[in-house]
Amino acid sequence: MDVSKIKNPSFLKDFSHQELEQLSSDIRKFLIETCSVTGGHIGANLGVVELTLSLHKHFNSPVDKILWDVGHQTYIHKILTGRGHEFNSLRQYKGLCGFPKMKESEHDVWEAGHSSTSLSAAVGMAKARDILGQDHHVVPVIGDGALTGGMALEALNHIGHDKTNLTIILNDNEMSIAPNVGAMHNMFARIRSNQNYNRFKFDAESLINRLPGGDLLKDSADKIKDSLKYLVVDGIFFEELGIKYIGPVDGHNFKALDEAITVSKQMDKPVLIHVVTKKGKGYKPAEKDIIGTWHGLGPYKLETGEVIKGNAEGPAWSALMSDEVLAYAQQDKRIVAITPAMPVGSKLTKFQQTLPEQFFDVGIAEQHAVTMAAGLATQGMKPYVAIYSTFMQRAYDQLLHDVDRQNLNVLFGVDRAGLVGADGETHQGVFDVGFLSQFPNFTIMMPKDGNEAKNMIKTAFETDHGPMAIRYPRGNAPLLDDSKNSELLKIGSWNVERNGDDLTIISYGPTVSLVKDVADELLKEDIHINIINARFIKPMDYDMLHNLGKASKPILTVEEAMLTGGLGSQIATFMNDNDYHNTMRRIGINDTYIEHGDVGLLLEDIGISKSNIISTVKSLIK
Repeated sequence: MDVSKIKNPSFLKDFSHQELEQLSSDIRKFLIETCSVTGGHIGANLGVVELTLSLHKHFNSPVDKILWDVGHQTYIHKILTGRGHEFNSLRQYKGLCGFPKMKESEHDVWEAGHSSTSLSAAVGMAKARDILGQDHHVVPVIGDGALTGGMALEALNHIGHDKTNLTIILNDNEMSIAPNVGAMHNMFARIRSNQNYNRFKFDAESLINRLPGGDLLKDSADKIKDSLKYLVVDGIFFEELGIKYIGPVDGHNFKALDEAITVSKQMDKPVLIHVVTKKGKGYKPAEKDIIGTWHGLGPYKLETGEVIKGNAEGPAWSALMSDEVLAYAQQDKRIVAITPAMPVGSKLTKFQQTLPEQFFDVGIAEQHAVTMAAGLATQGMKPYVAIYSTFMQRAYDQLLHDVDRQNLNVLFGVDRAGLVGADGETHQGVFDVGFLSQFPNFTIMMPKDGNEAKNMIKTAFETDHGPMAIRYPRGNAPLLDDSKNSELLKIGSWNVERNGDDLTIISYGPTVSLVKDVADELLKEDIHINIINARFIKPMDYDMLHNLGKASKPILTVEEAMLTGGLGSQIATFMNDNDYHNTMRRIGINDTYIEHGDVGLLLEDIGISKSNIISTVKSLIK
């Protein structure tokens, strides 16, 4: 079948298992070929082909609400709902989003970039259905890794208490972004290996239904069956919560999926179907991945799965940061690294292997990671929390209440700060400057290159100055000068990169290089720019700001972050509060979400571009 021509999933109702198996093969071939060009979350999607087909066969989307906790796992869902013809634009500028998007399709009933949200959203949808007297199914699909998130556990607690009528699909592939960790993971491993309960349960039901008076026996048999299940299953976590458990079910077997979903639809109470799948199924390079390399990646060679690498020079920012922290931790056992399920993404696997007793992967549990770091800091430890900017948002209260308020020495490596491109608006790291700047004790830094990053790490570990955050972008750091020794930085000190009398541009991080290119261009027109590297976003360099205020020359700020609460806003407030009257302009992200696409094109759209900065400078000096 040409899957790019599918219009809607209704045709699946009459498909036999054999036809579904052929369609599964066609979809896998289509995904492997198209994603080799566009990149994407190929491993996760190859693992849910049969599951997605079964859900759309048995439920009537969009009347029945199928919502995906793992938003990047919806490629098959998108194909079945008429978007296969757009897959050549997947995750591209102005193209098909790699996550559910309500404006793309009525079948996308929930947008998810972060995990562990689907159960709470499903409860809301189910309650609305019940209050409005409607009659449809609500089907959240959640992964075993996402179920470790506190929000998911809170929702399970509520679902079991209220007996909310839901069909929960637990997609258990033993991995999230990296291999799963923790007691929940171990529990699922035990259940996976114990098929006895499920086999016993269905055999018992089949026998009772065949006996004369089976209906009368059923209630008694249920009680006996529920008592016996404790003899054959190693822990019934969900049943104890009041949620009917069905499984484990082979997520690549249509007959098994049919039976489980059919039983669940007949029950007027919460049901959880435990589906076991293989991440990357059907493509050997993805199937062999045991560390999360195939979670999300760029274009690759179709024959071998080898990722096609760009020509970027210099070390990856994540690796540079993690390796430097490791070097300090090898000399000081008080330094420990913490990650919420991102050892691969944040390049901490080397740290994990070298100093396993000083490394903690807490799973998808950002709030726990931050407060655990706070607890460590109270005992004189020096925790380093490597966390993506977009995931740091999830621990706002812990950052404020547990770390900043107590002024604890915790260092945060804020990975993927700035635009990240293809993952789109749920993952753009542009909000952390605004919310961290509100916290009285936080020091916020961003290096322009690798040497400056090393200086910041040294400053963080060798001073007791309360909580600190070092932001760094996705991609590669400018080449290092390895001959330079790291040096302590004065907290709050800025650096003058270039002197000029016509106008001052203040920037930080990777946009410092862009501003230098602007200055070179303007020098040809005899316009001389004063460039300041505001490497400390907070605290600011107040002495330098006073000097700028007294000089009364125009000021332009450029930052790859939200303008509201950003450095430019803080500088404008300072100038106003101190009665300086410099003409000011701010270039950044103005009150909007940034969608997916090539970072260069997105920056052009926003106005963080050479041409826009040049025109703004010229308008200011006039």
